[in-house]
Amino acid sequence: MSVLLNSVLPFVVILVLLVLVHETGHFVAAKLSGVRVLEFGVGFPPRVGAFKFRGTEYSLNALPLGGFVRLHGEEDPTEPGSLASRPRPLRLFVLSAGALSNLVFAVLLFSASFMIPQQVSVGRAVINQVLPDTPAAAAGLQTGDVIYNINGRDIENIADASYNIRLNLGETMAMTVKRGSEFLNFNVKARWVPPSGQGPTGIVIGAQYPFTETQSYAPWTALRLGTRETFDSLKLARNEVISWVKGATSPQVAGPVGMAQMTGEVVKEAGWKSLVDFAALISINLAVINILPLPFLDGGRIVFVLVEVLRRGRRIAPQKEALVHFAGLVVLMTFVVVISYFDIARLIRGENIFR
Repeated sequence: MSVLLNSVLPFVVILVLLVLVHETGHFVAAKLSGVRVLEFGVGFPPRVGAFKFRGTEYSLNALPLGGFVRLHGEEDPTEPGSLASRPRPLRLFVLSAGALSNLVFAVLLFSASFMIPQQVSVGRAVINQVLPDTPAAAAGLQTGDVIYNINGRDIENIADASYNIRLNLGETMAMTVKRGSEFLNFNVKARWVPPSGQGPTGIVIGAQYPFTETQSYAPWTALRLGTRETFDSLKLARNEVISWVKGATSPQVAGPVGMAQMTGEVVKEAGWKSLVDFAALISINLAVINILPLPFLDGGRIVFVLVEVLRRGRRIAPQKEALVHFAGLVVLMTFVVVISYFDIARLIRGENIFR
């Protein structure tokens, strides 16, 4: 029962909520664009019940794994009121609205998180060691320097320092430190692939004071911070992909089972409040994945519209497009099954997904 409450239930709630946000984006954009929405479904069939309102059927289904929007004529431009019959800008708007909705929702979730009182460290990051032959040493940083600012952002604690260094991988950062009573500015390069044990800049940091305090923000400040956090998360995701390419890290992939396990571990190790941040990150991942130019996904459908633009209005045959998306669905489901197998095997071995 505890596994159900701490892992499966919160994961299902998060998944359903985020998918419904995504599909609501498509729904609203379709209605605004004059596209007939045949059905808005909560969950997946078998159907439990439904009602019809203004030409759209709203259904409740038995499998609580998200939801869906069924649009009229997604590939057939000959049908009046179909998605395919609308002008290209409107089709792009409808197809991209789901991912955009997930990004906006991530901003709201991060903003809510900043309004929730939580314990944070109040001691600034102190440089305990500067390793030789590193960017930090070359820049002139010294042991005992206290980090106050990185690229214009105030650094309040160790977490802030580590976060902003990872945010600027591959770039030269403007770092302000306090040395004695003097504030000094340095330009420090954050390396993509540092030698083992050195970190991106070559410094070892510790807390100035071992204290914490309860911190929360007013709604207007939280909204600004939530927006920044969302764009930071997109940049961190980009940095992670580049790190894979450069060999600094390796991809960590999880399917539905792995995500449920991850949810339980977040609750266990960081508490229920951290689920808000976790849900925001999943919302961003959902937006990014759906916008990728892969068949069956929103990004794959967007590609067909862009190909139509390049072909000066000549469309790919609807039957061929439908076949491509069906093949993409088969590949995607196969991938999910394979990943789920390894997730289940990890669970059986009792391994923590974060380690």
